[in-house]
Amino acid sequence: MSKLRLIASLLLLTLVSSVHSAEAVREELDVKYGEAGGKPLLLDVFRPVQQQGKLPVVVYVHGGGWTGGDKKDFRDGARGLTKAGYVTFCVGYRLVRTNDVNNITRWPAQINDVQRAIRWIRSKADEYQIDPDKIGAVGASAGGHLVSLLGTIDTRDNSDKALAKYSSKVQCVINIFGPADLTPDFTKIVPAGPMVQTLVDNLMVKPKSTDLELYKQASPLFQVNSKSSPFIHFHGTVDPLVPLDQSQRLHAALKKAGVESTLVIFEGEGHGFKKPENMQKFIVDSVNFLNKHLKGN
Repeated sequence: MSKLRLIASLLLLTLVSSVHSAEAVREELDVKYGEAGGKPLLLDVFRPVQQQGKLPVVVYVHGGGWTGGDKKDFRDGARGLTKAGYVTFCVGYRLVRTNDVNNITRWPAQINDVQRAIRWIRSKADEYQIDPDKIGAVGASAGGHLVSLLGTIDTRDNSDKALAKYSSKVQCVINIFGPADLTPDFTKIVPAGPMVQTLVDNLMVKPKSTDLELYKQASPLFQVNSKSSPFIHFHGTVDPLVPLDQSQRLHAALKKAGVESTLVIFEGEGHGFKKPENMQKFIVDSVNFLNKHLKGN
């Protein structure tokens, strides 16, 4: 899965080049936002040194097929947006381990963790001088899947009384070729289908043949409603891992529900964007989208 991590990292690294500011960034790495399975859940925090007033937030969720990737993949992208006037967070979450006999690293561990992170961030609004009502989420591949759920559902596990009053819903979502529907047989619809299907099967506790509803619950496509957050999707036409159809159907469902959604399709691009003109459009459209929904400009 190193290729996925590299592609996602390169995509968000490019956001740095769109920012022209000498603003210094204050970093707090490996901050504990919770605990699961006896291990800490960690995130990184980036904020301007000369911060004045409460700022909007952007949260990065890394990809890696739910089995790999690391929050550090997006640190440079987070630094870049911080210089553009955001407080940014890179969130780590439990990764699937196939030798996990107790299933604590399988679904819904991943969404529970990232939802907890959003609620924890909101609980720290005064400490980090952030606007808790202006949080955007960016994710690529498996991270795109998770942030899409942050924009379509609210808290699943609200057992922590300290965070119970805080919502896990974000105000806008940048979905970069994330899976939207986990129910298809991927072996039949993409060139790398067997690998993708194995990743999906390892993520879920039960086989699809015995619990299709579980797969639907984990699919953003089936969670869309009129209260879903605004989205922008980026997807290549020849993605060998996640079919373009996934973003197309999620986009269509959002539009049908009356939710703002923009789909940017890159002709001839795969699971990542290589053409300079596409990279530039990705940068500009992403920053404009965040500014519109989190800064009102």
